Amino acid sequence: MLDTSPLTAAVERFADRLRAAPQSRLRRGAAAEGLELARELAALAQRLEDPHGAAPARRMPDAGVFVVGDQVAVAGRDLAEALRGLADAGADAQHADDAHDAATAPSEVLDEAVRLVERAEVRAMR
Repeated sequence: MLDTSPLTAAVERFADRLRAAPQSRLRRGAAAEGLELARELAALAQRLEDPHGAAPARRMPDAGVFVVGDQVAVAGRDLAEALRGLADAGADAQHADDAHDAATAPSEVLDEAVRLVERAEVRAMR
């Protein structure tokens, strides 16, 4: 089983910071960074769950600056679940390549997702 706790910890930390951020910081760009990250994580989860694109892509809506922390948390949890499912299914390297261009294994996708979250948090909270 793939340990996705580094991803869930990073996502929860950033989501909590967004939830606690003042409106002024959210409006100065933190919310936009959070929404961009949530959309990216959600798209990645969709690609992992449906690597051949059989289902239409769904885009995370802009629900406002006060909701973005929850959107990051949901998208991050969805991605963690998709990664665990992929690893549990014993997907071979080719399946992982289909799901994510640069990845050869779920663990590599996990590492990249953690980096995405960490970078977005730095940009949002500076």
